Amino acid sequence: MVRFVTNSEEETELLGTRLAKTLTSGAVIAFTGDLGAGKTAFTRGLARGLGIEDRITSPTFTIVNEYEGGRLPLFHFDMYRLNSSEELFDIGWEDYMVRGGVCAVEWSENVSDTLGKDSILVEIRRGETASQRVISIEGVEL
Repeated sequence: MVRFVTNSEEETELLGTRLAKTLTSGAVIAFTGDLGAGKTAFTRGLARGLGIEDRITSPTFTIVNEYEGGRLPLFHFDMYRLNSSEELFDIGWEDYMVRGGVCAVEWSENVSDTLGKDSILVEIRRGETASQRVISIEGVEL
C-alpha cells in the first residue's frame, strides 16, 4: 500500500490521472471514503488520464455513468444505495466487466464480496485541513 497526501481537489484529480496511466482493460477501482471525501474528484482524474473529456458527475441516483471516447471506456458506479451484491448483478455488473473498460466503484464496501481479489483499492480520508486528503492505494505500482 502506498499513501499520498493531497492538498486540493486538483491534486486529488492529478493522482487519479496518474493512476489511470497504469490501468488496463478490465481494471476495477474500489473506492472507500466518507461522503464528500473526494471519490468523484479522483474519478475525474481517472477519466482525464484515460483521455475522456466528458463532464464527470457522481452517479448517486443513476447507479452507473458510462463514459466513452478515451483509451478505455470508464464505468463509474455508486453503490451507496445498494443493499447487497445481488443488486449489483441486477444492474448488469457482469456485462460491464466484459466490455473491456475500467470500473470505478464508489462505496465499494457495499459490494466488496463481488469485486474480486485483483481490484485496486483506493481509500480516501479527510486530512488535517478542509482541503487535505490522505489517499491510500493498494494493488498497483505507482
